[in-house]
Amino acid sequence: MNYKLLFLPLLLSSLLLSDAVRATSKTQDLQIAQQPTQSNATRAAAEQALNEGLELYKQGTAESLKQALAKLQIALPLWQKLGDKSYEAVTLLSIGRVYDALGEKQQALSYYNQALPIWLAVGDRFGEATTLNNIGKVYDDLGKKQQALSYYNQALLLRRDVGDRSGVATTLNNVGGVYDDLGKKQQALSYYNQALPIRRALGDRSGEANTLYNVAFLELSKGNLQTALTQIEASIKIIEELRTKIDDKELRTSYFATVQDYYQFYIDLLMQLHKKEPTKGYAAQALHISERSRARVLLELLTEANAKIRKGVDPKLLAQEQSLQEQIDAKDKLRRDLMSKSAPATAVKKLEQEIANLLSQYQQLQTQIRTTSPKYAALKYPEPLKLAQIQQQLDANTVLLQYSLGAERSYLWVVTPNSLDSYELPPQAQIEKAANDFRQSIVRVVASPKQQAAAAKQLSQIILAPVANKLANKRLVIVADGALQNIPFAALTEPTAQESYQPLLVNHEIVNLPSASTIAILRQETQKRPKAPKAIAILADPVFSTDDSRVTGKPENNSITPDLDLQRSALSRSARNLNRNGWDRLNGTRQEAEAILKLGSPTDSLAVFDFDANYDWVTNSKLSQYRVIHFATHGFADDTNPELSGIVLSLIDKQGKPQRGYLRLNDIFNLDFPADLIVLSACQTGQGKEVQGEGLVGLTRGLMYAGSPRLVLSLWNVDDQGTKELMSEFYRQMWQEGKSPVAALRAAQLSLWQNPNWRKPLYWAAFTLQGEWR
Repeated sequence: MNYKLLFLPLLLSSLLLSDAVRATSKTQDLQIAQQPTQSNATRAAAEQALNEGLELYKQGTAESLKQALAKLQIALPLWQKLGDKSYEAVTLLSIGRVYDALGEKQQALSYYNQALPIWLAVGDRFGEATTLNNIGKVYDDLGKKQQALSYYNQALLLRRDVGDRSGVATTLNNVGGVYDDLGKKQQALSYYNQALPIRRALGDRSGEANTLYNVAFLELSKGNLQTALTQIEASIKIIEELRTKIDDKELRTSYFATVQDYYQFYIDLLMQLHKKEPTKGYAAQALHISERSRARVLLELLTEANAKIRKGVDPKLLAQEQSLQEQIDAKDKLRRDLMSKSAPATAVKKLEQEIANLLSQYQQLQTQIRTTSPKYAALKYPEPLKLAQIQQQLDANTVLLQYSLGAERSYLWVVTPNSLDSYELPPQAQIEKAANDFRQSIVRVVASPKQQAAAAKQLSQIILAPVANKLANKRLVIVADGALQNIPFAALTEPTAQESYQPLLVNHEIVNLPSASTIAILRQETQKRPKAPKAIAILADPVFSTDDSRVTGKPENNSITPDLDLQRSALSRSARNLNRNGWDRLNGTRQEAEAILKLGSPTDSLAVFDFDANYDWVTNSKLSQYRVIHFATHGFADDTNPELSGIVLSLIDKQGKPQRGYLRLNDIFNLDFPADLIVLSACQTGQGKEVQGEGLVGLTRGLMYAGSPRLVLSLWNVDDQGTKELMSEFYRQMWQEGKSPVAALRAAQLSLWQNPNWRKPLYWAAFTLQGEWR
């Protein structure tokens, strides 16, 4: 893996650029007032298109980047028409940055090279330096290292001349990266060591963390494992402090895409140390770092989803927490501004003391929240389990398999109540290709049983065969990673089986967890909770579209509120991310619900269909009376925008008017469902190269935080009749045979596998149980 991260100069340019736009706007207020109306209108349109383009660029998805390009291409001729050279250069630089992010390097170069002479002509050396740095980055990415060095060095001279210390540190870091790639380790170290004190002096903690990470990477390549360990530990410490104490959109965005590289490097380094010294506990430490990385991803996702979690915590403490975060954030920004402008040391020191006092108050508040609101604290201030604590959660019949996928090497830890074994697996790309082939072999109706068996065996050989002798009829608790989170382990081939295909579930109960620490949190929360008095509440067959035959009313006014419009837009974006045209009616869910209801007592059950299967029903407090809550409607885990993951309810009311019907991650975390089990029987997860599993983790943890220690959900949409068969058998096994949910699901899946009509894994393998197995 090329762990060396070159600071993200694109992102830096974006932040510098937005400041430049604001500064230019101030100087032009007077000019605008004196210009003719037509010119005013043109300028307003140009500014709007540019700002919208930059906002879309910051979203960073392939779709938003293409939209950003369209907006910026509107802005460019408008600035040219106005003769505003500064804004023309800003827009050219922005277009270059978008092309760069899309991987179209030659196009990026073309636009950067158009911007460069304009910066020279208007005498904007700051813009010139930024553009030179970006050109250097493109050549760096293209492997043209000497050309990269030439442009970086020009940028470095300019940045020193204009006193841009932050830019100097960035470019020094980038030059260090080029020398690292060229194998000139001492020169690389020299540049990193020049960048580090500047970043420290500026209080640029994120930049400092990045340079420490680069130094760690370099030390590892020189074989200095312990030195590398010291550097990466310092880097991760900064990251965790920054990301827990500062709710800053800019910092957040820069970390979200890269934080896993830091953790993955740390895990890989610890496992290399374990290989050299197997008795020093490095493998257990690596497992703990894997847990920490999962806690961080969830924390980041919650921030990204703007999940204002109000449940499970005293509102006064919540208000205090928010106030302290805002104060720390504001003072830290002010401190960085002062330092970048070489303000008097006394002013900076005074601010640093104020920040230290606020942080001390924040630490005290965290302690108070841990005591009074452990569930909330576990999300916001996670303390992931170490090996001995994980082992306490396991019994003699249970084995934990925890995976971590890395670009060069992947790892698997096998944990029992009294042992830890670790294994090196192939690189992430090889595992994810096998995982995607396996999933495709199941969901593609045209795939033959032979093709499916071959794909199942291929993946099983990679991720299970190395530990086959540890599994012996045990319950398997899987903490997967990346694309492995979206595949059904139950349908993998038993690694020791002699037959051509024997699914893993024949000899094993299989449980999934978002992280090993999750089970301890769930048990702490539910151990003394009384059982709900009633059996089951089912929501099925909602109305998603005005085209639905159940919609008879034609509303006079079709206008919708801005909030509802925003919800609609987000839901449409998720549909596109999942390659859907929209949300089709799920006709079979009514039959599925009716079949389940027949197995229980009418007085113990509640069912809702059609228009009533809506947001108000789901957020009604009476649902807390039911042990099982069953959603027979579209649910989805969106890996492109994990924060959009959710559940789709009735989007139309009886009058044919749009109504709120999208239960987003933010809503799910605030639900109150003290149920034993939540079922999502028509859920869909992402697939393909970009799948990291964050969407599924968010959805799973959200429903667990809502109150249920276990969930059953599908990884893809299953045939109506197949779902009805499996769900009926699942509830029969629970209610009539008295089995636990995990045992009941396995029995139901085996029942379908043994039936020639339902033998294909397409019908039974989609359903997985997440959470508590007891």
